[in-house]
Amino acid sequence: MASHQFNFTLGGDPLDLARIRGILTRLEDTIIFGLIERAQFAHNPKLYQKGAFEELKQLGFEGSMLDWFLKETEAFHAKARRYTSPDEYPFTPIAELPPPLLKAIEYPKVLYPNEVNANPSILAFYTRSIVPRITARATSALASLKRANGVNGDAEFEDDGNYGSAGVIDMEVLQSISKRVHYGKFVAESKFIDCPSDFIPHILNPNREALEKLITKPEVERRLLQRLRKKAAVYAQDFAPDGEPKGDASKIDIDGVVDLYESYIIPLTRDVEVDYLLVRLKGLSQEQIDELNSKKKA
Repeated sequence: MASHQFNFTLGGDPLDLARIRGILTRLEDTIIFGLIERAQFAHNPKLYQKGAFEELKQLGFEGSMLDWFLKETEAFHAKARRYTSPDEYPFTPIAELPPPLLKAIEYPKVLYPNEVNANPSILAFYTRSIVPRITARATSALASLKRANGVNGDAEFEDDGNYGSAGVIDMEVLQSISKRVHYGKFVAESKFIDCPSDFIPHILNPNREALEKLITKPEVERRLLQRLRKKAAVYAQDFAPDGEPKGDASKIDIDGVVDLYESYIIPLTRDVEVDYLLVRLKGLSQEQIDELNSKKKA
């Protein structure tokens, strides 16, 4: 199982596609369980509104409560050198984070130097599209409870006040989605070094559509979505004390989990792969490019 580890210091080829698939499959579990945890709270849109908390404004922070959670947590993680790892990307601009306190680890030079970062897009689609959908049941239950207590109209909906609990879960889910999406760089590098000549013409004469065709495997994506649906259906069940599932009870919108991957994670990962490939030859001499172009498929 060592080949499926996140740990780059344990040896093995970080660009082995079987290893990468193992990592991505484990991240599916992390993301699904995080979404199930988030689904128990209402939408709480105030958590995502910039300047919505007077307490933060008094600290001189103008972002949202979630932005604050991310910055404070990522500052601590940066000190522990989390973002020196080639598969970690903070949502807070790296220039705003403190330097590591620990001595640097010598990671293998796996990826070509690049500045591709999809976190702004991840944060946007998660807060605008995913959270409202997966929290719809909790939000509806909250509205029903409020109506029973004489609260009507807009005040019925969305906000249960659990900003801390919901925000911490959001942060964990976002970091897992970020790792998953940015692993597209490892996939792209693996495919590129396997046969550079397939990619080089479409990099030199930038052609996103051609590069997408080279990296897209529809059958792999179809199986991924099938697996994801089955996992979500199992993980979202309630279980009796003897371990048997309790009928059709479900703790999350399973279609919503699948849609997260189909409409957002997979397309954004593909964008990351293409963006990475488009800078893969940057700074190389013509001689170096010709040498790569002469390599045959492994």
